[in-house]
Amino acid sequence: MTDHPPLGLSVIVPVYNEEQSLPILVEKLMAVLRGLPNRFEILLVNDGSHDGSLALLRSLSQAHPEVKVVDFRRNYGQTAALMAGIDHASNDIVVMIDADLQNDPADIPRLLAKLDEGFDVVSGWRKERKDSELKRNWVSRVANRFISCISGVKLHDYGCTLKVYRRSMVSGVRLYGEMHRFIPIYAEWQGARITELPVAHHARQFGASNYGLERIFKVVLDLLVVMFLRRYFAKPIYLFGGFGLISIIASFATIALAILLRFAAHISLIQTPLPLLAALLFLVGIISILLGLVAEMLVRTYYESQGARAYLVRELINFQDEAATGTGQRDI
Repeated sequence: MTDHPPLGLSVIVPVYNEEQSLPILVEKLMAVLRGLPNRFEILLVNDGSHDGSLALLRSLSQAHPEVKVVDFRRNYGQTAALMAGIDHASNDIVVMIDADLQNDPADIPRLLAKLDEGFDVVSGWRKERKDSELKRNWVSRVANRFISCISGVKLHDYGCTLKVYRRSMVSGVRLYGEMHRFIPIYAEWQGARITELPVAHHARQFGASNYGLERIFKVVLDLLVVMFLRRYFAKPIYLFGGFGLISIIASFATIALAILLRFAAHISLIQTPLPLLAALLFLVGIISILLGLVAEMLVRTYYESQGARAYLVRELINFQDEAATGTGQRDI
């Protein structure tokens, strides 16, 4: 621990039809946060609720000056709600927590203490999860292992909303679709030091979960986008051009096989689909390479139009004029 004043906290809570749980959650959050030395704000993002959540949010904001409300015009999803919370946060530490009371606000001080050990992201791990064993828990374990394997960021529980971030690690992140669970991966791109801490998990008290098994397909598709951005955002020609070259080589191998069959087995070229396949592979290869070149021009337009850089600087040492150095960061 250092001697300077503790950093402020911005607690972000996405809300969708949580009328019954909101008073309990805010009461628990206020009790925990008032016991900390940090100044704080609670950002409740109403994601198009159609129950009485909005009216309740208004009354809570009037009763507690620390409570702020962001009201969406319609339902945009949890990712958009968390992004809105990040965009409107005014403090240096961002805490994310669900509104359904399954996360326990009492775990927040433990996560903050872990953050003070030098980490940039502390992720909650629902080690003893109180959900359906087959429909939720087993599927979640498989998905988490798959994401860890593909991304290289080893976490047991990507789906746990209860996480603590240094705002500098998430302020430049742009999320779409259902990518909120991948925020630690985005933070890792920026050199964040990430750790995980077991947290309490409670059975849902009110209503039903808004997630079904269809989220598995969304996770897989979003993960493909994330990994493309991570590996090929700055050099898309490596992906498109590489596929194109493989396709062109395959087309030459296919036509060579057709010619070999013509002279070795006396099979006419018109008797096999190989010439047509070779032509198709060649065209696909050329188109892929051209797409890669177009993507390269788009990337350069992105960087140069915004004055962005394809790298991040953690610290400058012994520089007299920091303004003369390139310290821009990639904004995804």
